[in-house]
Amino acid sequence: MRARSLFPARRTAVLLTLAASLAASPAIAQDAPKVRLVTSMGDIVVEVYPDKAPKTVENFLQYVRDKHYDGTVFHRVIENFMIQGGGFDGKYVQKPTRPPVTHEGREALGKGLKNAVGTLAMARTNDPNSASSQFFINVKDNAFLDPTLIPPGDPVARFEFRGRVYENIPRANLLGAAELYGYTVFGKVVSGMDVVNKIKSTPTGPGGPFPTDVPKTPVIIQSATIVK
Repeated sequence: MRARSLFPARRTAVLLTLAASLAASPAIAQDAPKVRLVTSMGDIVVEVYPDKAPKTVENFLQYVRDKHYDGTVFHRVIENFMIQGGGFDGKYVQKPTRPPVTHEGREALGKGLKNAVGTLAMARTNDPNSASSQFFINVKDNAFLDPTLIPPGDPVARFEFRGRVYENIPRANLLGAAELYGYTVFGKVVSGMDVVNKIKSTPTGPGGPFPTDVPKTPVIIQSATIVK
C-alpha cells in the first residue's frame, strides 16, 4: 500500500513555488542605522542598535533628523576618559531639547552593550532618567559607567557595591538607587576612531560656563546625517 502524501499535488506545487520565490528573494537587511558626524577635525561614523536600546536610539535619531546636532560642539573632552557633545552651540549656549528619554542601561547591558572604548552612550545628570540630546564616546574601557546588575531575590540576600556588602536589602531599594543605574550605551564608532583620538588629545582649559575640559580650539559638529 502506498503511503498517502501529506500534501496533495497541487498544494505541493504551490509550496515549492513559494520556497523557490523566497530563496530567490534578497535577504531582508537588518543592518544597524548609521550616522555620520562631520566635525571640524574629520568625520566620525557611528552605528546604533535599536534592538538593544530602542527608545534611546529613536531619541538620538530624531535629534539627527531635526538637525539639532548641526553646529554643536564637543564641550567636554577628557583624554583618558571620553569626549562629550551634542548639547551646546559654538558660543556654549545650551540648545533646547525635548523631554528626557527613559533610561535603558540595564536592558542594553543585558544585550551586550558596555562602556568600552569606542562606544556611544547617553550623558545625563544625577537623575538616571534625565538624558536628552547629549552623548559621549568612550575613549577607554570605562566599566565603572556600566549599570550595576541586581542579584535575584527579594529581599536580595547579599549585594556588594564599591567595597561594601549589604544584606537582605529590599529589591525595590536597589532598583531605585540612582548610583546603580550607570549610563546607557546605544552604539559604537565604526569609522573615524582616529578622529576621536585626535579630539581626545586636543588641548583643553576653561571655556564658556565650564571651568575646565573645554577644547581651546572648538571642535564643531558641522552636520549629523543618517547614512543607512
